[in-house]
This record gives sequence, structure tokens and C-alpha cells, in this order.
Amino acid sequence: MAKERRKAVLELLQRPANARCADCGAPDPDWASYTLGVFICLSCSGIHRNIPQVSKVKSVRLDTWDDAQVEFMTSRGNHVARAAFESKVPPFYYRPSASDCQLLREQWIRAKYERQEFTYPERQEPYSAGYREGFLWKRGRDNGQFLSRKFVLTEREGALKYFNRSDAKEPKAIMKIEHLNATFQPAKIGHPHGLQVTYLKDNSTRNIFVYHEDGKEMVDWFNALRAARFHYLQVAFPGASDADLVPKLSRNYLQEGYMEKTGPKQTEGFRKRWFTMDDRRLMYFKDPLDAFARGEVFIGSRESGYTVLDGLPPSTQGHHWPHGITIVTPERRFLLACETESEQRAWMEAFRKVVDRPMLPQEYAVEAHFKHKP
Repeated sequence: MAKERRKAVLELLQRPANARCADCGAPDPDWASYTLGVFICLSCSGIHRNIPQVSKVKSVRLDTWDDAQVEFMTSRGNHVARAAFESKVPPFYYRPSASDCQLLREQWIRAKYERQEFTYPERQEPYSAGYREGFLWKRGRDNGQFLSRKFVLTEREGALKYFNRSDAKEPKAIMKIEHLNATFQPAKIGHPHGLQVTYLKDNSTRNIFVYHEDGKEMVDWFNALRAARFHYLQVAFPGASDADLVPKLSRNYLQEGYMEKTGPKQTEGFRKRWFTMDDRRLMYFKDPLDAFARGEVFIGSRESGYTVLDGLPPSTQGHHWPHGITIVTPERRFLLACETESEQRAWMEAFRKVVDRPMLPQEYAVEAHFKHKP
């Protein structure tokens, strides 16, 4: 009988909706919450274990199942559970994938099943009200210390502001929603709730690094920023559908890591720098947590005269790392070197994805600005 019950549960995995984790979309889930009726991956099952009052998990293949549990799983499954627990997810709310950080996946699971935010929309107020204020730990630009700073997000003014003192009348910085991006960077920042916020200041990228000890608080800030971006874009592009706008709300970097670079004359030695590929902007920093980039390079499309070549010109000298990349732009060549072949392949793939993509009309304006930078 036990074998038959296990076989019956395994057969449920053949249903299309059950072929991927109900929470992060990872393929071939082999765990299940027998109190919620969903099939989940090993990683998400660990998060479910932390909310035992809501979810109890079993291995589909290794644990024993009783008749009532099999019957419940048969009547539910991922498709039915999604209709119950995700019926009112706001379009701007970030739905994490298997590659996202632990914090995003944990808070998505807790929001769905524990707090039931997508069943009762009034519980979404912390990130959907259009205004949010609170204190976050922010890394100092010069000394690298994290200090508590007051942040205010106001959709009416289209800005995120922060203040050096809670009683300060004027903000230290005003970040326009139009040019703002946020991405979780726990490893880089050294905190599991670390968020990197970037914005344009004088058309150059500025980074700030923040965290909050409460994971829910940090994810609520992240989704409040996405909501503000969503509402801004709805006004800016009145004919656009939600499906068009949602990919523009926040973006993860295409690639990050150390490479060596040399200067425009290619006569000075190569220096190790931290590179970040953010859409068509390739930025380099002395340190990953620098507030400002040492330089930015616009990477256009093949039709506009941009190409990426494997290796360096034969005459190149001074690089310590052996795996070269040459970026050709209409103005000059950029010579880069990676430490390992796998890093070189990853960077080449990221560059080629961008170069192979036709440029949008607004990207020509960005390119023109780069050409006229002092």
C-alpha cells in the first residue's frame, strides 16, 4: 500500500502545473507541502519548514504518505493552489525565480501562505500606498560604515529621498524614480538583506548600499520602489500593457566581476577593476562598493558599429591575466583581460547579448550623451 501511495503522488508530478516548483519555478520538484497541496523544490522546502504552523513538507520519493494526504494532493496541486494564494498579486510585485537570493524567495513564500497578502489586498498597503518612510542602514560613501538614515519614497514627487539626520529639513540626496534601479546584492554588501540602489546623477551612475535587519521590511521597500516605477511608467507610456512595463521595473546586472583594463592609449599597464554590466552601460570601479564608477562605456548594437572580439591584439603587453576581450566601439577599442577562461566566456556571452540586440530610439540619445562626455 505504501508503494502504491508513493506511486500515486509521483504520478501527480506528471501534471504540467506540477512539473515546476510552485514557488520559484525550478524544474522537477521532488518535495511537497501536504498541508498546502503544492509541489516544491528542495530549496523552497527549507523555507516551508520555517513556517510549520502553515506548511508541513515531505519528500515525494523518500517519505511515506497516508491516504488522506494523497487525496488532498490530488485535489490540490500547483494549479489550484496558485488560484487560491496568488489571485491578487499586484503586477509590480516581484515574483522570484530559482536563481534569486534567499530573502526574495522566503518573503514571497511567507507573503503567499503565511500572511496571505495576495488573498487579502488590504495587507499589501506597505508597498502599494504610494508613500513610504523609514530608517535603513546605509553605507557611507567615504568611510564605508553603515549608519541609520531616514528614507522617504513619494510617488507624488516621483522620488526616493534620504536624510542624514531624522530632523533634517533638506534631503541629502533626491533620486528620481524615472532613473532608479534596485537589486539585491547580499554577497557584495555582506548582509543577507543587502540592496543596491542606483540612480543617475549628472547622467553618471551613483550607487548606494542599504539593508534592514527585518527581511520583510527590506522586501517591502523593494516592492514599493517597483510600484513607484510601475505607476511612473504607466503615465509615461499610457498605451503600454502590464506585460510591457513589468520587465522595466527593476533589473539585475547582466554580469559583474573583476577584469583588468588598460587606458585609451593602451601604453600604460593593466589595472584590476570591478566591472558591472547594467543593460548597455559597462561601468568599472576600483572597489565593488564604490559610490561612483571610475568610468562608463556605452555598448551599442552591431548595426551601430559595436563588436566584441575574443582575445587581445598581438602587440598588447602588461596584462597579468591571460584571457583577453576586445570591445570595439565607433570611437576606440577597449582592452580587457579575465583571470579564467570561464569568466571570459561569461563576459563574452553578456557582451554579445547586448551587441546582438537592436538599439531602441531612446538608447541613441544615451549613446550621443556618452560621446559628448568631457
